[in-house]
Amino acid sequence: MAKRPNSHHLGTIEYIGPRPQAKKPQRRPNFLGGWVVLLIAAGAAWFFGKPLLPLLRAQQTVASEQTANQLILELSPSSDFGERLAAQALQRTNTASIYDTAYYQITYPGGDIPKGGPNGDTWKGKAEDVLVRSYRSMGIDLQVLVHEDMTRNFASYPQLWGSGAPDSNIDHRRVENLQRYFKHAGAELPVTRDKKDYKPGDVVVWMLAQGEIHCGIVVPGPGNRSDEAWVVHDNGSGPKWENVLMENQIHGHYRFTGQALEVAKR
Repeated sequence: MAKRPNSHHLGTIEYIGPRPQAKKPQRRPNFLGGWVVLLIAAGAAWFFGKPLLPLLRAQQTVASEQTANQLILELSPSSDFGERLAAQALQRTNTASIYDTAYYQITYPGGDIPKGGPNGDTWKGKAEDVLVRSYRSMGIDLQVLVHEDMTRNFASYPQLWGSGAPDSNIDHRRVENLQRYFKHAGAELPVTRDKKDYKPGDVVVWMLAQGEIHCGIVVPGPGNRSDEAWVVHDNGSGPKWENVLMENQIHGHYRFTGQALEVAKR
């Protein structure tokens, strides 16, 4: 009888299935590494962006259409008359204008000199017209106020142009007449060299180096310079928003809100 083979002598059976994969150990998330990358990125942005900061700040503190519009939005709703008037003056700087000192026959009341330019739609005028149009935007017509006061008190006004009677075409477009009217209206203030004495909406008259009389309206400065007294004026190149309040001799300082205070004419 044949013997059953001993199980200890059986050959090795080869496993032909897929090889089991060793389970890889799971790594813990490296939160520190993420913060390091963020810090490096932030540092690079600061390093390369830092030189641009002065330029960005400078753009926010210069007179431009953008900074003017921003300031107009801030001043227009104000309860202070002077600030609202300053907003109207700033509006003039966003409008093209041709410098023109000529005499014109204009309507009365509410008269203005005709527009010019290639299409006949460009404003014309001089420094006094900036004042007249700014006040007119506030519902105050200096053409009427000056003419009526000159009609009552013609002898007290400067006799510089050979006129024998008031002229509603031109009287309100002459600085000396505006000065006299503001004085009659009780709006005259002391002339100082301290910028803090000049508030938005104040009218300032200068004596220029050539001996000419010039005028403008006080407005705040742009951006973080809004506590500075700047001016809107037209000195020959259209209405400009400039930091020139103290560059010439101040000849007159007025704060007229449309409420004329009758005082002794002199």
